[in-house]
Amino acid sequence: MLNENFLLVGALLLFTAVLAGKAAYRFGAPTLLLFLGVGMLFGYNDFVSFESYDFAQFIGMVAMCIILFSGGMDTKFSEIRPVLGPGIVMATFGVILTALIVASFIYLISPYVGVVISFPMALLLAATMSSTDSASVFSILRSKKQGLRQNLRPLLELESGSNDPMAYILTAMLVSIISEGGNIDWWPSIRMFVIQMVIGVTLGYGFGRATVWVLNHINIRSNPSLYSVLLLACAFFTYSFTTLAYGNGYLAVYIAGLVVGNFRIVYRNMLTTFFDSFTWLLQIILFLALGLLVDIDELLNPDVLFMGCAVGIFMIFIARPISTIACMAPFRTFSTKARLYVSWVGLRGAVPIIFALYPISHDVANADYIFNVVFLVTIISLLIQGTTVSAMANWLGLAYEEPEQTFKLTVPDHIRSEFSEIEVNKEMLKGGDTLKDIHLPGNTLVVMVCRDTNYFVPKGYTQLLTGDKLLVVSDNNEELLEKVRDLGIQNIHKM
Repeated sequence: MLNENFLLVGALLLFTAVLAGKAAYRFGAPTLLLFLGVGMLFGYNDFVSFESYDFAQFIGMVAMCIILFSGGMDTKFSEIRPVLGPGIVMATFGVILTALIVASFIYLISPYVGVVISFPMALLLAATMSSTDSASVFSILRSKKQGLRQNLRPLLELESGSNDPMAYILTAMLVSIISEGGNIDWWPSIRMFVIQMVIGVTLGYGFGRATVWVLNHINIRSNPSLYSVLLLACAFFTYSFTTLAYGNGYLAVYIAGLVVGNFRIVYRNMLTTFFDSFTWLLQIILFLALGLLVDIDELLNPDVLFMGCAVGIFMIFIARPISTIACMAPFRTFSTKARLYVSWVGLRGAVPIIFALYPISHDVANADYIFNVVFLVTIISLLIQGTTVSAMANWLGLAYEEPEQTFKLTVPDHIRSEFSEIEVNKEMLKGGDTLKDIHLPGNTLVVMVCRDTNYFVPKGYTQLLTGDKLLVVSDNNEELLEKVRDLGIQNIHKM
């Protein structure tokens, strides 16, 4: 009977979370905030009892592996190459600078909120919150049908996907220091950081290339669904082996995902669909579990409430802007508005809460206080920043509407020809308005036309109208792209 009850409660939680996610999308609220709220609601007065910090930490580890791996797979290196410099600087020095600024603020105001906190403890509290949350940023940016100018979207995704390792190293290092008496020995700590980062990058790239080779050479085409299981095993193996080798596992799985996503692999579309669904499932479970862990009464204690609100507001309006402006100062290609927007999209989410579980699992003094403050700061960040991501981009003039793709295709990976969608404009029709009058490269074929809501296969004498959507297949996509750009067509969708 216990198993049936567990499944019933689990199904109820998942069903409620999905409905909350739908409501969040309709009203413009961050979906993950509603998942967190559902967990808090069901955990209130122990309606659903869940008090295992160790199990929550394990769920967080599994979820972070998949979220980072999937995020890396969805990131095209051609998109992040122009923003590689500022992204890496913000993911490393930006995290350190944020932690130092916030720690100084916590140390200075702690006597005024009735709590005496040493500077190492203040630094630990700040370190857990020093990285932006990849799950929150990925889900919000990708759910909005809104483009961002100046390469801001790949920059924000690169930063949020790669800054968790730095925050993790800082948190683990400070937990160890405080547990051993609070004396900070900088050189061994710096050496440990460098070793973990180098091993993480090296093994992440190596395992990524090995994963590509295994997927393309192992023959299990008789049951293609097993490729998803194989890729999942490779992601977990990358994390666990890198961690055992004293490297940073989170950085390794992100790099491995980035490598896998930028090489040709078999059954890519099926694997991408599987990982998207699995990522959402893990995010829901993770946020529900974290919501169930918190005690709302403890969250509303005056010392937690005042500290959490003060730190949350300070991070949003002072610490994040200072660290962003400092890190982006050497890069002159970004406008002032772009820098302001990057400073605004510094969302906190599940990752800071997961990191706040480390002091609890290591029996650090006042660890529960750290967890509650971090939880409250996360809620404030999602409420203020998460609900205004789209509005802030519009207000700063950095947003544009991404045209919706008309043709939805699943192209087998072994087909070398590429499909694209282009929209007919007046320039294309200057030499004539029939398909045979349109001058396209010789290795290109128009296979379908969409006019309003009607789809049809064109002939050479088919008359084209401005606004028609053409599904085009080409053996030389670069030549096609160059040709259509000469015709003034900017919106080209690759299938």
